[in-house]
Amino acid sequence: MEDEDPADDPGARPRRRTARMGGAGAARPPRPPRLRIPRKAAAARPAPLLRTTDRLVLPPRPALHIPDTKVALSTASVYPDNTAIAFELAAALGYDGVEVMVWNDPISQDPDALRALADKHRLPILAVHAPCLLITQRVWSTDPWTKLKRARAAAERLGADTVVVHPPFRWQRQYARDFVRGIDRMAGETAVRFAVENMYPWRYKDREMLAYAPGWDVTEEEYRHFTIDLSHAATSRIDAFAMVDRMGERLAHVHLADGSGSGKDEHLIPGRGNQPCAELLERLARTGFAGHVVLEVNTRRSGSPAEREADLAEALAFTRLHLATATRVG
Repeated sequence: MEDEDPADDPGARPRRRTARMGGAGAARPPRPPRLRIPRKAAAARPAPLLRTTDRLVLPPRPALHIPDTKVALSTASVYPDNTAIAFELAAALGYDGVEVMVWNDPISQDPDALRALADKHRLPILAVHAPCLLITQRVWSTDPWTKLKRARAAAERLGADTVVVHPPFRWQRQYARDFVRGIDRMAGETAVRFAVENMYPWRYKDREMLAYAPGWDVTEEEYRHFTIDLSHAATSRIDAFAMVDRMGERLAHVHLADGSGSGKDEHLIPGRGNQPCAELLERLARTGFAGHVVLEVNTRRSGSPAEREADLAEALAFTRLHLATATRVG
């Protein structure tokens, strides 16, 4: 006799089927009904954004332009350590070259020793800073014109294309009187550029002293080439971009450092003050600047050699980042 299905007998009590999980007689749970999407709705569904077999296609953007501008380290950036340390750090961190500050360190005064350092570290010397600081009054000579002649000779011998020079101190009366004509004459005798650097008035509390002659604002004179120093611009409390505009095509050299506008010449790591360091670098890249950018920063407050190295690495990274621009030149 065949078993009757309880569903055939309305009065019959349904039998409960029991089965162990995985048993041979286990009842399978009913499948959910299959969702059928109408063709029109299916066609409206967006395609996946990216499949593994797709090629990633980005929207068109301007090509990144990285100029040929070299980024150098001033040997003054390791003061009070010596010139050899500056070359070692510049090479280790990947700077493109070095600007030599001629000062009391004997190596900085010796072209042969400088050439040996450049060869050892495979780093070109891009500029020579003439010894025109208060602490270098007796370096090479006490005669300022002799200092400039020796700086030019060193630059020519070392393959540097720029000599950085400050305007005279006001008490150097005869030198100051002849400075503009004398620099122009010396520049006409060589391929080396004499790039005269902007300075600042000296301040103490609410007093201001004009220490330089003909003046600290070098754009007031007809020099062939200029150096812009942003730390000096901060100390003089001027608009750095306005000064760059006045320099125009005669801007040949940049000392990159930041400042907060205090009475001190701070030479902060770029980005740590209020000067337009990033904006200036971007402008130089857009306009095809053909000179050098030199990091001349104060690391005396770095807590250790490792911190100083980190500061100089940060300065280099900042400079290279902002020299790259998405706008092509020309």
